[in-house]
Amino acid sequence: MSEGAAGRKRGRYAATDAKREGIVTAARAVFEREGLDGASLRAIAAEAGYTPAALYFHFDSKEALYAEVLGRSIATLQEAVDMAVAAASTSAERFSAAALAFFDFYAANPRDLDLGFYLFRGGMRPHGLGRERDRALNEALEGTLAPIRAAALALGADAAQADLIMTDAFAHASGVLLLAHTRRIRMFGTPPRRLMERHVETELDRLLRR
Repeated sequence: MSEGAAGRKRGRYAATDAKREGIVTAARAVFEREGLDGASLRAIAAEAGYTPAALYFHFDSKEALYAEVLGRSIATLQEAVDMAVAAASTSAERFSAAALAFFDFYAANPRDLDLGFYLFRGGMRPHGLGRERDRALNEALEGTLAPIRAAALALGADAAQADLIMTDAFAHASGVLLLAHTRRIRMFGTPPRRLMERHVETELDRLLRR
């Protein structure tokens, strides 16, 4: 292949990647406005400035697009958790860092919380994106919580206890975040992060007493 032909091929790949990025960005905007149920590939295509047929070259359904948008959100969350854990030096610090980084990411990025809980138009109704997509996304989300489990194991919990502690941290963070997001927690006058900190401190105290 000549240098000119190779350059043209790279240019086509770059254009294709740019188009895909534009579609994903447009999809997120539409999902934020309309939710998964209210969104359509036609609306996403219009937002991106393409024809619906152009979208099918990259994504076969709006569920595939939602999975892509949500997967990117979870990947960003994973980076935040990994960075916080890497800065910690002890198992107790890693436990606290992982749990609070998870909480802090969604507290600072409420639209990502909406994505994860399908809180756009339609409310907290159960949704599925397809068995394989659901499985992959669930595994990715669990990966963001895995440092909590690993730290609990390092602090003396057995596997079953570590699983419970990880799940409890997720449930506690999710509940506080949703209350904060809907502003229901204001009536109590307690900062949401303090509630998460208290949960982490309580769990650490239990672990350290083992």
